[in-house]
Amino acid sequence: MMEQVNKYADGYFGNEDEHLQHILKTIEDHGMRNISVSNATGKWLTLLATLKQSKKALEIGALGGYSGLCIARGLAEGGTLLSLELEPEYAKLAKENLMRAGYGEVVDYRIGDALTSLKQLKEDQETFDFFLIDADKERYKHYLDACVDIAEDGAVIMMDNVLVLGGVADETLKDTLPEHLQERTRIMREYNEYVSQHPHLFSALLPIGDGLICSIVKK
Repeated sequence: MMEQVNKYADGYFGNEDEHLQHILKTIEDHGMRNISVSNATGKWLTLLATLKQSKKALEIGALGGYSGLCIARGLAEGGTLLSLELEPEYAKLAKENLMRAGYGEVVDYRIGDALTSLKQLKEDQETFDFFLIDADKERYKHYLDACVDIAEDGAVIMMDNVLVLGGVADETLKDTLPEHLQERTRIMREYNEYVSQHPHLFSALLPIGDGLICSIVKK
């Protein structure tokens, strides 16, 4: 059902432009797994960053730059994006793609373990008003806690892949999923419950792409 809904939405609101298509092609050309955010999710990133008038955004997971471009397009004038990426070759490709799209000057990349980078940002007393968490799911809870620590009051935090192909909502799907996704389903069920009860977050789950949680930080 989710796949049908996404296809329907993309049919009307897809409009994946040349720069986004180019990013997906470069990911394929470099032999990287195409695990970018979905087209629909990317549009929500642009929309919400625009509504927030984000001046200082942070994403965890750059890959080829798809989500980075979507966020950059929604930044307020003078806004910046910091992208945390473990793999140097991913960050290099993302940087090239955002430069090609005209946003190279607003994005900076920090290479290495994201939790280490987040800890350093906290020590440096850096704060941000918009976040995307889209990296290894096993550490989502730790990423979220670290983001809340450096979030401004009223900041927006987006979290991708929270439905695991619908497995978190439908027990009958679990056994049909690959083994690694069965474990991810368990992890994300626990994570979604954690987010829903977080004392400093007002959250909603959007059933688009592979599921997107949108939270507002309330300190």
